[in-house]
Amino acid sequence: MCAWLCRVLLVCHFVVPTGADGFTARVRRALELLTAAPGCLGGAAGRAVDDPERWVLTVRFASVDAYRRALGPLPVREHVVPLLSEALADEPATFETLVTATAGQADDLPSLRADP
Repeated sequence: MCAWLCRVLLVCHFVVPTGADGFTARVRRALELLTAAPGCLGGAAGRAVDDPERWVLTVRFASVDAYRRALGPLPVREHVVPLLSEALADEPATFETLVTATAGQADDLPSLRADP
């Protein structure tokens, strides 16, 4: 349901030891805070089927500005930013949407980057 409105995708990967207390509650709170922000189109968290210690958090935003504004409020800086700092750091976390598809039709979108 990302459609053309989803221009920025936040993807964070986590390694969470089995039985770690509180991770699901922290992810739930992060999703509540981020998806309440204007321009946030939704989010989800899930665990790998083949490796239950691997988790992913994804959040969709309408624009780069919406993504940046969503990270600004104090509750987000208190609850979300510390969680995001625990994500695997050797992988990119923020992506721009360049191709979308619905009902068998794929469409290209222009890049948001200001590259020459």
